[in-house]
Amino acid sequence: MYFIYIFEVIKKCKVINYNFEKQIEKQIMPTKKLSRGKIVKKLDAIFSQYIRLKDVDHLGNATCFTCGKIEHWKKLQNGHFQSRKHYSTRWLEKNCQVQCPKCNVFNYGEQFIFSKQLDIKYGDGTAEELHIKSKQIVKYSSNELEDMIKYYKNLVESF
Repeated sequence: MYFIYIFEVIKKCKVINYNFEKQIEKQIMPTKKLSRGKIVKKLDAIFSQYIRLKDVDHLGNATCFTCGKIEHWKKLQNGHFQSRKHYSTRWLEKNCQVQCPKCNVFNYGEQFIFSKQLDIKYGDGTAEELHIKSKQIVKYSSNELEDMIKYYKNLVESF
């Protein structure tokens, strides 16, 4: 009986000691850096929120860039004229506009209408300019992406 009691006490001490060592490790060790993929995902989320919020009215409604449908900004999406796979235009504000899910997903972005609307909003040749820019190869560093996150986070918080 006495032996079992001592064993239990030693076992508890080891568990407590182990937990204490883990807590010390967490305090001493610097926080883990986010992977590049997670940084990109975080930037996509905050940038999408910014694009959808920048053109809202006082009720929180925005208009689909391609079909004109009016919805609450949370029900709309960030539509890209040039695909998100092109990092040179992925977070370019001219390339991204508010779109309803029907236009953005089911109608594949309505790229022809999107291009016409871009030329109307920003001037003739904008769609072609974005197409050319999308072919450029750009590699953002993790620090640049984190700076963009901070920038767009501040803009979103100002709404």
